[in-house]
Amino acid sequence: MPAPAAASVHLKRGTIHFPRELCDEYFPGISAVALLERDGDVLIVPLAGNSAGGLLLKLRNARGDRVLHAQEFLRGHGFREDFEDRPCVVRWDDAMHALVLTGLPFL
Repeated sequence: MPAPAAASVHLKRGTIHFPRELCDEYFPGISAVALLERDGDVLIVPLAGNSAGGLLLKLRNARGDRVLHAQEFLRGHGFREDFEDRPCVVRWDDAMHALVLTGLPFL
């Protein structure tokens, strides 16, 4: 399932902001994800079931946009965490069954 050409999320202060459409497409019914670092990219892996653990995709607003608090993960992997609102490109990887976040700045 290829990601739309303009698929992006926003990163600000260690949180990743997802538009509702992106979550509807790639994370339908999913409320938790796992983050993995691979070659400078971040894999956002959907987790099924309530007992799977992981990080919560929290509702951000009435529109249905979501937010993921990823400060610890980003710090632990040397990614920059600042007040600038950074759009970041995402693409779906069928082999990894994950949304791949690219272009995050390092410290």
